[in-house]
Amino acid sequence: MIKQYTTLLIDMYGVILEESKGNFLPYTYDNFPETEYERLTALFRKEKLFTKAQLGEYSSDEFLKALGFEDTEYHMKNYISTRLTLDKGFIRFAKQAKEKYSLVLLSNDVSEWSEYITEFFGLNEYFSHKIVSGDIGIRKPDIRMFDACLERIGATPGECIFVDNTAKNLISAEETGISCVLFDRDGEHFSGASVVNFEELSALLL
Repeated sequence: MIKQYTTLLIDMYGVILEESKGNFLPYTYDNFPETEYERLTALFRKEKLFTKAQLGEYSSDEFLKALGFEDTEYHMKNYISTRLTLDKGFIRFAKQAKEKYSLVLLSNDVSEWSEYITEFFGLNEYFSHKIVSGDIGIRKPDIRMFDACLERIGATPGECIFVDNTAKNLISAEETGISCVLFDRDGEHFSGASVVNFEELSALLL
């Protein structure tokens, strides 16, 4: 990367966290009898309950209650603490990157989950802003999420570089003029720059 950027937009799932898609579906099945699987699958697949929660249409409490969880706060925290893994390279990268860039979290997530994740893993100190789909009612790859992000952080597309593990999100960001890097955990095809870990990302950006 020859161009000098001032702002680094970075995804949570599949980049900062090792789990690219999360493990909430299997976590849910593990907490209900098999007789409930058809009902749960319909809520996830047909009703798109998780997507709606990520759009802010349901709070975490409402979402988990709709699935049938009783102690909703416990299950939010238990899922995050037992099923999600912080990439061991992120903290070292973030400490160096924040000296050069304004780091902005850009994540599709339930509002309360994102807040707890950043608190639980001690990440808040690294971000100048946190743009979360559940807070603004838009999810990647919708181009409006990138427009909203730029407006909120007061940056132009040319000042930003975006790191995400999903090619379609990167392609959408490129349409706004944001430069992109694929954090390739899942073997996705992307025509632009690509890295497989934070060591490679450091070599590219720092």
